[in-house]
Amino acid sequence: MKILIVDDHHIIREGMRPVLTRLEPGVEVLEAGNFEEALWIASRNPELDLVLLDLRLPDVAGFAALSGLQERFPSLPVVVMSGEDDPELVRSAIDRGALGYIPKSSSGEVILGALRLVLSGGTYVPREAIERASGASPPPQHSPDEVSQRLGITPRQAEVLALLLAGKSNKLISRELNLAESTVKNHVAAVFKALNVTTRVQAVLAAAKLGIRS
Repeated sequence: MKILIVDDHHIIREGMRPVLTRLEPGVEVLEAGNFEEALWIASRNPELDLVLLDLRLPDVAGFAALSGLQERFPSLPVVVMSGEDDPELVRSAIDRGALGYIPKSSSGEVILGALRLVLSGGTYVPREAIERASGASPPPQHSPDEVSQRLGITPRQAEVLALLLAGKSNKLISRELNLAESTVKNHVAAVFKALNVTTRVQAVLAAAKLGIRS
């Protein structure tokens, strides 16, 4: 496995190395201190498995680095690592193609769990952002039947929602529930309609505001 860290602070890059080597034996960690260097390294390492990207780089502004990587390497998974956990920032990053958003204040175990989720095909959204979006403490967990009645969806769709909120991809949901992936897509579409959203991150935040969590 080969991972690229893009951050202008060498302390952050050095601090991430021992964490990333715990993902699996033989992990190779590459480093870039700015966007141009990241592009250079990515172009010479087509076998990259993942990019960890800081949003604040010296040679680009805002989401330019994320957009640039998406345009040049559309199949390369990118996870944002940032010192900020504002829900709108998280939503914008995921909507622009990031497969995860990890606050730099996260523990090593949280970072590892988030990266394993992304590498397995899921999407990671920090719990802190969800709770801030809901403006409340973590809500109690609801059963599929309770969620079904509250949103006007079927119990099966409620189960799909729970796995979606846990960051699972459609493929992983189909395996866990023993459903065809096309069926899962239909259930996800019904859940989005019930929540009046169009993306997974919007669904996570909308469910949080309703007191629904995975």
